[in-house]
Amino acid sequence: MASHLGLSRATLRAVEAGDSTPSMGTYLKVMSAVGIVGDLALLADGVMQTVKSNTAAAGASRDAPLARIIVSADASRHRIQDLQSLALHEAAVRRVRADPALLHQAQAVLQKWLDAGDQRSASLWLEWKDILENRKWRKALGRTHRAQELRQASPMTAVLPPEVRKRVLQEVRELKEGVVLEIAGRASQ
Repeated sequence: MASHLGLSRATLRAVEAGDSTPSMGTYLKVMSAVGIVGDLALLADGVMQTVKSNTAAAGASRDAPLARIIVSADASRHRIQDLQSLALHEAAVRRVRADPALLHQAQAVLQKWLDAGDQRSASLWLEWKDILENRKWRKALGRTHRAQELRQASPMTAVLPPEVRKRVLQEVRELKEGVVLEIAGRASQ
C-alpha cells in the first residue's frame, strides 16, 4: 500500500499509529485509499458512531454531515521554500528507490561538489555522502532544522527531470493558495 500511495513504509506506519508527524495531505491520501474519506465528515462534525453491519442502523439511509476543510501551507517565505524542498526530495527519493542507477547520478554530483572544495558546505556534503551510501533518507526528509539544512545542500534534486520538478512545484503553489476539500452526500454502507 505504501508504494501504491508513493509513501515510505515508515510514513504509512506513522499514519496507522496516529502520529502527528505526517501531513494532513498524507492522512487524506491514506484515508482515500482505504475508502474512509466519508468518515472525515463525521470526525469534523464531532460525531463518530460505529454501525454494525447486521443491524437496522446499517440499512438506514441518512444524510452525511457536510464538511468543508481548507488545507493550505503557511504562507511565510521560509516555510513555503522548505515545503517545496521537502516535496522535491520526497519525489527524488521515490525515483532513486525505483531506479537505483539514479543514486549513482546523485553521488557523482556530490563528488563533483566535494572536489570543488567549498568549505562552507563541506560538512553537509560529507553528511550527504553517508546518507547516499547508506540510504538514510529520513535524515534529510525530517522536519528538523538539520534536515532543512541538508536539503539546502542536497545533490538529490539533480535526479529529477524538469517535468517532475515543475509538477511538484505546481502542487506546492496550489497548496499555498489552499485546497478545498468538500465532502457531502448520503452515507453509504
